[in-house]
Amino acid sequence: MHPMKPILATLILFASAHALPVWAAEARAGKGSVEAGKEKSLACQACHGQDGAAKIDPQYPRLAGQYADYLSRALHEYRSGARKNPIMAGFATTLSDQDINDLAAFYASLPVTLADLSKPVVAHE
Repeated sequence: MHPMKPILATLILFASAHALPVWAAEARAGKGSVEAGKEKSLACQACHGQDGAAKIDPQYPRLAGQYADYLSRALHEYRSGARKNPIMAGFATTLSDQDINDLAAFYASLPVTLADLSKPVVAHE
Protein backbone atom coordinates (compact mmCIF):
# COMPACT_ATOMS: atom_id res chain seq x y z
CA MET A 1 0.00 0.00 0.00
CA HIS A 2 1.23 3.48 -0.84
CA PRO A 3 2.33 5.34 2.32
CA MET A 4 0.05 8.31 1.57
CA LYS A 5 -3.19 6.29 1.34
CA PRO A 6 -3.89 6.18 5.11
CA ILE A 7 -3.21 9.91 5.40
CA LEU A 8 -5.41 10.67 2.40
CA ALA A 9 -8.21 8.51 3.81
CA THR A 10 -7.98 10.37 7.12
CA LEU A 11 -8.14 13.74 5.39
CA ILE A 12 -11.14 12.71 3.32
CA LEU A 13 -12.92 11.44 6.44
CA PHE A 14 -12.14 14.67 8.30
CA ALA A 15 -13.39 16.84 5.46
CA SER A 16 -16.62 14.91 5.04
CA ALA A 17 -19.88 16.80 4.99
CA HIS A 18 -20.49 15.88 8.64
CA ALA A 19 -17.12 16.64 10.22
CA LEU A 20 -16.14 19.92 8.58
CA PRO A 21 -19.17 22.07 9.47
CA VAL A 22 -18.90 21.11 13.15
CA TRP A 23 -15.19 21.91 13.18
CA ALA A 24 -15.68 25.16 11.29
CA ALA A 25 -18.49 26.33 13.58
CA GLU A 26 -16.39 25.61 16.67
CA ALA A 27 -13.45 27.52 15.21
CA ARG A 28 -15.67 30.51 14.47
CA ALA A 29 -17.37 30.50 17.87
CA GLY A 30 -14.46 32.03 19.82
CA LYS A 31 -14.44 32.49 23.59
CA GLY A 32 -18.11 33.21 24.25
CA SER A 33 -21.02 30.93 25.02
CA VAL A 34 -23.21 30.09 22.04
CA GLU A 35 -26.21 29.31 24.28
CA ALA A 36 -25.85 32.53 26.28
CA GLY A 37 -25.44 34.48 23.03
CA LYS A 38 -28.63 32.97 21.66
CA GLU A 39 -30.52 34.17 24.73
CA LYS A 40 -28.94 37.64 24.48
CA SER A 41 -29.71 37.98 20.75
CA LEU A 42 -33.40 38.80 21.17
CA ALA A 43 -32.88 42.55 20.69
CA CYS A 44 -30.66 41.90 17.65
CA GLN A 45 -33.39 39.88 15.93
CA ALA A 46 -35.50 42.96 15.22
CA CYS A 47 -33.07 44.00 12.47
CA HIS A 48 -30.80 41.02 11.86
CA GLY A 49 -33.48 38.32 12.03
CA GLN A 50 -33.77 35.23 14.19
CA ASP A 51 -31.24 33.39 12.05
CA GLY A 52 -28.85 36.34 11.64
CA ALA A 53 -29.45 36.41 7.89
CA ALA A 54 -31.00 39.92 7.85
CA LYS A 55 -33.80 38.91 5.49
CA ILE A 56 -36.00 41.65 6.96
CA ASP A 57 -34.24 44.47 5.11
CA PRO A 58 -31.07 44.33 2.98
CA GLN A 59 -29.64 47.42 4.70
CA TYR A 60 -28.92 45.37 7.84
CA PRO A 61 -25.73 43.27 7.87
CA ARG A 62 -25.87 39.50 7.86
CA LEU A 63 -24.32 38.20 11.06
CA ALA A 64 -24.73 34.44 10.63
CA GLY A 65 -21.42 32.76 9.91
CA GLN A 66 -19.27 35.84 10.43
CA TYR A 67 -16.03 35.36 12.33
CA ALA A 68 -16.46 35.78 16.08
CA ASP A 69 -13.43 38.07 16.33
CA TYR A 70 -14.86 40.36 13.64
CA LEU A 71 -18.26 40.54 15.36
CA SER A 72 -16.62 41.15 18.73
CA ARG A 73 -14.45 43.93 17.35
CA ALA A 74 -17.40 45.58 15.61
CA LEU A 75 -19.48 45.55 18.80
CA HIS A 76 -16.56 46.92 20.85
CA GLU A 77 -16.13 49.70 18.27
CA TYR A 78 -19.84 50.57 18.37
CA ARG A 79 -19.68 50.60 22.15
CA SER A 80 -16.63 52.88 22.25
CA GLY A 81 -17.89 55.17 19.49
CA ALA A 82 -15.06 54.27 17.09
CA ARG A 83 -17.76 53.03 14.69
CA LYS A 84 -20.53 55.52 14.15
CA ASN A 85 -24.08 54.23 14.04
CA PRO A 86 -26.64 55.67 16.43
CA ILE A 87 -28.81 52.54 16.43
CA MET A 88 -25.93 50.15 17.11
CA ALA A 89 -24.34 52.51 19.63
CA GLY A 90 -27.57 52.47 21.62
CA PHE A 91 -27.49 48.69 21.84
CA ALA A 92 -23.73 48.21 22.19
CA THR A 93 -23.28 50.64 25.07
CA THR A 94 -25.42 48.34 27.23
CA LEU A 95 -23.26 45.26 26.52
CA SER A 96 -20.53 43.90 28.78
CA ASP A 97 -17.41 42.28 27.34
CA GLN A 98 -18.94 38.87 28.12
CA ASP A 99 -22.20 39.84 26.38
CA ILE A 100 -20.18 40.76 23.29
CA ASN A 101 -18.23 37.48 23.38
CA ASP A 102 -21.45 35.51 23.78
CA LEU A 103 -23.23 37.29 20.92
CA ALA A 104 -20.19 36.90 18.68
CA ALA A 105 -20.00 33.18 19.49
CA PHE A 106 -23.70 32.69 18.79
CA TYR A 107 -23.73 34.43 15.42
CA ALA A 108 -20.45 32.81 14.37
CA SER A 109 -21.93 29.38 15.15
CA LEU A 110 -24.86 29.84 12.77
CA PRO A 111 -24.76 28.49 9.22
CA VAL A 112 -23.01 30.84 6.85
CA THR A 113 -25.43 33.04 4.94
CA LEU A 114 -22.87 35.44 3.52
CA ALA A 115 -23.06 36.29 -0.17
CA ASP A 116 -21.32 38.56 -2.60
CA LEU A 117 -23.07 41.55 -4.11
CA SER A 118 -22.97 40.37 -7.73
CA LYS A 119 -26.77 40.28 -7.67
CA PRO A 120 -29.03 42.91 -6.09
CA VAL A 121 -30.06 42.15 -2.52
CA VAL A 122 -33.81 42.30 -1.93
CA ALA A 123 -35.74 42.09 1.28
CA HIS A 124 -37.74 38.92 1.84
CA GLU A 125 -41.30 39.20 3.01
